[in-house]
Amino acid sequence: MTRTRRGVRRGLGLLVVGTLALAGCGSAGPERTAPPQPSPTASRTFAPGAAGAGDPYFPSYGNGGYDVTHYTVRVRYDPAKDQLTGTTTVRATATADLSAFHLDLAGLTVRSVTVDGLEAAHARADDELIVTPATGLSSGNGFVAEIRYDGVPAALDHDVLGGGGWLHTSDGAVALGQPQSASTWFPVNDHPSDKATYDFEITVPKGLTAVSNGVPKGRSTTGGWTTWLWSEGAPMASYLSTVVIGRFRVTTGEHKGRPVFSAVTTKVAKGAPDRSVDRTVEVADYLESVLGPYPFDAYGGVVIADSRIRYALETQTRPVYSAGFFRQGDNTGVVAHELAHQWFGNSVALQRWQDIWLNEGLATYAEWLWAEHTGESTVQRAFDLRYATASGQVWRTPPGKPGVANLFGESVYQRGGMTVHALRVAVGDAAFFTILRTWTEERKNGNATTADFTALAERVSGKKLDKLFDAWLYGTERPAEPRPL
Repeated sequence: MTRTRRGVRRGLGLLVVGTLALAGCGSAGPERTAPPQPSPTASRTFAPGAAGAGDPYFPSYGNGGYDVTHYTVRVRYDPAKDQLTGTTTVRATATADLSAFHLDLAGLTVRSVTVDGLEAAHARADDELIVTPATGLSSGNGFVAEIRYDGVPAALDHDVLGGGGWLHTSDGAVALGQPQSASTWFPVNDHPSDKATYDFEITVPKGLTAVSNGVPKGRSTTGGWTTWLWSEGAPMASYLSTVVIGRFRVTTGEHKGRPVFSAVTTKVAKGAPDRSVDRTVEVADYLESVLGPYPFDAYGGVVIADSRIRYALETQTRPVYSAGFFRQGDNTGVVAHELAHQWFGNSVALQRWQDIWLNEGLATYAEWLWAEHTGESTVQRAFDLRYATASGQVWRTPPGKPGVANLFGESVYQRGGMTVHALRVAVGDAAFFTILRTWTEERKNGNATTADFTALAERVSGKKLDKLFDAWLYGTERPAEPRPL
């Protein structure tokens, strides 16, 4: 994320233009009473899955007891009524003997649930949907849940981080945000540790464009409604899913056998946003030369104009940018940052939110590399400037353990980027770029932690790096300037 600089630090896998203000949403009340739990058998005891993935920063995010492999999300949205109707099919494997399981769903009204074709009981507890199948789900076995729902979607609000999720706009809607957003428009295991593949079928009034993740699979129009089809065949963290509905200037093409689909809102005049996003494949090709093969099957970008969204987010295959990034002219720096996330944060995803520096520090460093490549600056100059001018808060906040309040703070981005440069200086260019390429190759389509990254860096470089990482990631004072080891 990246945040724009109008009084706001550069932030998130996002980039931000200001404070993100999103409306909170209530949850539907209990809709059905769950039946009695299945009785234990001689060999198995069934129990409900956990109502959280166990993330130390966000214990209630996500859920336990199963692993999702694929979502099929079919939604119909009427902007005139701000009304969403959806059917989501969840294909998953039980990782425990389950009598019930949770899905994350904020607001909206659930009309029916089936599991493996049989009606299942369901109930609501805040933003949790609790599903009790007709029979227990045995560990190791796959199952298919289908949920029908409707209502007026609304964004989630967080006291510290702001909000994320579905927003009704003047010409349609956008669903976007980090660390949560997906659960505002479909039932989901909403934590990056459970990545899955996706198919999206988005039906909107004729004349509007509906953009989502992955490969465009065509569209069809009937009865005044157009259905847009999208497919993301690589595992994706739920917060990286998006839908953007509205009026856009659409550009399509092909690059290296992959489709290119970009869209710029007609709310802004043609110019800098179009030119910057049009350079997506050029930026991606440069990053590929540094980081290894581009990890996905499609390219693109979306530019939106909404005062509530002042950031850019690395939504998988098709980052979404606030038009505010292009007010001063062309801006391929933000494009480089969000495209770098396709490797760092998307293909190699977080196992826990504490390690967000792995996304933001590495994407920030890739942005410095791009600036050097274009002759705008040098990486050393970027490091020197930040090392000399960073605020005391940056040095007091350890990017490897920032806490929830500073999860998207300047330390995670700027000190995170400086940490990457300190590693480069310590191990030398040959080892450093081998570390980056090995990381993206070995961890492709998976999840990882800081410990995984530091272990890889030591393995590839053959050097002990614990003191370096302790100082740069976990210290609360400014480290000494980096030197070769």
